[in-house]
Amino acid sequence: MEIRENVIVPLGYGKYVRSDKVVVLEPIEDDRGPRRRTKVYVEEIKEPLIASRTEASIVANIVAIPREVMEASVAFELLQDIVDDIKQIGPMLRKSINKEAGLDLDTIEKRIEEILKHEIGH
Repeated sequence: MEIRENVIVPLGYGKYVRSDKVVVLEPIEDDRGPRRRTKVYVEEIKEPLIASRTEASIVANIVAIPREVMEASVAFELLQDIVDDIKQIGPMLRKSINKEAGLDLDTIEKRIEEILKHEIGH
């Protein structure tokens, strides 16, 4: 893979960096959620920037990746974002959503995790 130079990369919520200035991308494990997906270390900035996008989507903007690979990466990133957000929904609200909209978030969460596990295994 080749880093694209002088490309402006969106980190989400109005934060941008130059592609060739990104040094390290670190997924946030603890306290991950909306607006907190990835730590982005940038040249000449002491503290990492907090991106609302995953490391896969940021990398897709930084490097030249074949279109098919990028589209698959974006799709799996979207699934990861959805399952991360679903995990933030408590049991009472889950019951209410199931009753009102007929959406079983437990089943959706399990299915997405199966898809992501299968993809990671390949």
